[in-house]
Amino acid sequence: MMSQTSNTTPLRILHLEDSTLDHELVKRELKKAGACAELIRVDTLEDFSLLISQSKFNVILADYRLAGFTALDAWQRLQQQQLQTPFVLLSGAIGESAAVAAIKMGISDYLPKEDMGKLWRVLERAIEIHRIQREKEAADIELAESEKRLANFAEHLQNTIEQERAAIAREIHDDIGGSLAAIRFDLAWMLRHTTDSVTLSHLDAASDMLTHALEASQRIMMNLRPAVLDQGLVAAVHWLSTGFSKRTGLPVTVRAPQKIDGLPKSVQLAAYRTTQEALTNIGKYAHCTQVQIELSDAEGVLTLEVTDDGPGITEQDLAKPSSFGIRGLKERARTVGGWLDVSSQEGCGTSIILSIPLSTNVAHNPGNFDQ
Repeated sequence: MMSQTSNTTPLRILHLEDSTLDHELVKRELKKAGACAELIRVDTLEDFSLLISQSKFNVILADYRLAGFTALDAWQRLQQQQLQTPFVLLSGAIGESAAVAAIKMGISDYLPKEDMGKLWRVLERAIEIHRIQREKEAADIELAESEKRLANFAEHLQNTIEQERAAIAREIHDDIGGSLAAIRFDLAWMLRHTTDSVTLSHLDAASDMLTHALEASQRIMMNLRPAVLDQGLVAAVHWLSTGFSKRTGLPVTVRAPQKIDGLPKSVQLAAYRTTQEALTNIGKYAHCTQVQIELSDAEGVLTLEVTDDGPGITEQDLAKPSSFGIRGLKERARTVGGWLDVSSQEGCGTSIILSIPLSTNVAHNPGNFDQ
């Protein structure tokens, strides 16, 4: 063993070498380089396996050919024990092609013995690269976990929003709807028992306003809780397109099969909300003359495409911090294992495309849509 007088903790180097002379040369070279290191030599595969299982080393330095085995055998032992330690070949008995092949396997570096003067720099570089790789792996794992937590939160948020919408829709139906129905009965009674023309005029106006309020409450309830999905996604998309045309005067062409069976409720809801949001955005911003909706379940993928012939969406518009609608749709698509693409060219309209792979193992639940 060798070390340098310093407050620095010495690097622990496991030297796999069956030549005592070469081991001494390595010790001498490290001392010449001023390295603060502790060098431990083994010359059998069994001793190597024992040491790496019992002790931690900063780097492994190995000759390529040893008695009865090679450094690649030692590398395999290291992998079997799932140890991540920089592994450097120091040998004169290996060709360039073999050295390249070894590095492709994951070995950190290779140094010919005739270039012993570079040893300490090679070891330092291998340790530093190994450290950077481990930090990157840890950062990648943390990023993946963070993205998973964000996806779970987005899914929870979407579910919470849908539950709140359903609760509000029920309150509108039970409280406001009930009150409006009672008012209608009272107005009908007053109309039957009044002959005064002025009073009748006011009652007719009140009846018209009541009809408008009832229609508005029905529309709000349908937007909040899409009970129309109980009739299937195709029917719901047709209902959305019809309502959009009535409000905006824009023609909507729907291309869809008569019925798509076997869709989980979460998938139906994702497609419904995507259609709803896309039509809302078109009505606000598109300045178009016509809209097309295509829906299919070909090749085991539910595909929804909503296209307009407006001026298009720029990349700057999509990148705006306030562009939550499209981002929300993308997050919703992820919650059901799908994805959402926006295709747009200036002056050539915009297409919003939702794709959701369908699992044949998911049974269709024909019950009421309660989210």
